[in-house]
Amino acid sequence: MSNRDQMQYDVVIVGAGPAGLSAAIRLKQLNSELSVCILEKGAQVGAHIMSGAVIDPIGLNQLLPDWQNRQPQLATPVSADEFLVLDEDASYRLPHALLPPPLRNDGCFIVRLGEVCAFLAQEAEKLGVEIYPGFAASEVLYNELGAVCGIASGDMGIAKDGSYKADYTRGIEILAKYTLIGEGARGSLTGELETHFGLRSQSDPQHYGLGIKEVWQIAPEQHQLGKVQHALGWPLDSDAQGGAFIYHLPNNLVAVGYVVHLNYRNPTLSPFDELQRFKTHPSIRPLFKGGKRIAYGARAIAEGGWQSLPQLSFPGGLLMGCAAGLLNFPRIKGVHNAMLSGMAAAQAVNAAISAGRENDKLADYQTQLDSSGVLPELHSVRNIKPALAKLGTLTGTMYAGTELWLARFGVKLPWTLRSKLPDHAYLKADCTPIKYPKPDGILTFGKLDSLTLANVSHEHDQPVHMQLRNAELITPVHLSHEIKAECHYCPAGVYEIVELAGQKKYQINAQNCLHCKTCDIKDSAQNIHWVTPEGGGGPMYTGM
Repeated sequence: MSNRDQMQYDVVIVGAGPAGLSAAIRLKQLNSELSVCILEKGAQVGAHIMSGAVIDPIGLNQLLPDWQNRQPQLATPVSADEFLVLDEDASYRLPHALLPPPLRNDGCFIVRLGEVCAFLAQEAEKLGVEIYPGFAASEVLYNELGAVCGIASGDMGIAKDGSYKADYTRGIEILAKYTLIGEGARGSLTGELETHFGLRSQSDPQHYGLGIKEVWQIAPEQHQLGKVQHALGWPLDSDAQGGAFIYHLPNNLVAVGYVVHLNYRNPTLSPFDELQRFKTHPSIRPLFKGGKRIAYGARAIAEGGWQSLPQLSFPGGLLMGCAAGLLNFPRIKGVHNAMLSGMAAAQAVNAAISAGRENDKLADYQTQLDSSGVLPELHSVRNIKPALAKLGTLTGTMYAGTELWLARFGVKLPWTLRSKLPDHAYLKADCTPIKYPKPDGILTFGKLDSLTLANVSHEHDQPVHMQLRNAELITPVHLSHEIKAECHYCPAGVYEIVELAGQKKYQINAQNCLHCKTCDIKDSAQNIHWVTPEGGGGPMYTGM
């Protein structure tokens, strides 16, 4: 096996998402002489990017104050803002005046986040940033002092049995003075760094939600450009929390999605099917009459907030965006904090390099995040997520509204609620199985039918990237479809119980994977380990 080629940069960034691209742009704005490289595992920038998304423009405004002039069609101003509470037969609209101010979307914009990232990538490249899509960062590199000194991309051309194919290519080592991690929620390198440096020793477990999203082309008479709707309640029961969103985009497009918090108990719950049920509600169904579904995707999001933040810097680099867990949970917004964290990272890195430093700990990053408003924002809403987990949807929502309104009038509650139980520990085997209706192929669909709209593609002959830490844990008693939770929560049908020659078999359809990371999070035995597949594989989202 040949030694890996090496490339040297001042800064290497993992992930061409809002955080990574903002960091790269701000670095070049601060010092055009810095050499900056971004590795992106998707086949192109935006290929693996999925979000709702309604964004607070503060990040874009600070990074590129004239962004609306540069790309006028990038974002749609919110024109209407509704919050619905659903039961099985009816919906109840919460008056806008009763919504706590942090939950309102005044001054916000609806975007397709993949398009935002494509725009930011163009701006970064104009400044001289080198972006390499299709290269998955699969390994952290450490120097002789134990500090991070770069990353290595994954080898390509390895067969499923581990042998080298004719097109085998060794990965490349990218060495840098500082390594910035912006690979999104539950990233592989993030997990390694958290373990290696003990970054989570003082924090609660990270908590997650799984977001399922579809894009529809609807009838013009049903479309209201800029309208935003959020909904709580049905179809989820009291043992699970989550909610829906509907955003009206240009060209008669609507983004509809459902986020299920991954601390639910029933192993037969399927977030994908909860979205399908949501669309059948009498208040929601008319929106899609005569429409056509044109895109589909899924992604886990980090919801733990303040109490779940790890240490954000380590010797040689730092964590940004959703890799750090900077989502504001009650606002359902993380893009602005991701961008602000990228800019804060750039400030800290530029100051260090200007002072002749490298591969040390960037203590100034914490200060930058404080002054940018990211950490104060997360601290102000720190109790909302654990309150929902402890009190349930109805009581937790009432508590959340009360605390947010008190904060509006300057009353800051002194306590901090904790949530020490990881999401995978909530599953209970003695729950009543959920029976979902059969899809009709018009309004509701199956998982495999949906995959074609996600444009999923993986090199078939490569090692399975959902690894079982202990294959012996899959015993005959586990081969019951009702208790194998991954057969239900996976939004892509990756995990399956099949019958061959009269015997049940556990099957992993790795080629279906949407890279949502839910299996790595929710597996009750923590036996499933998601690792990076060959670069360029996965979904090919178009403006999700």
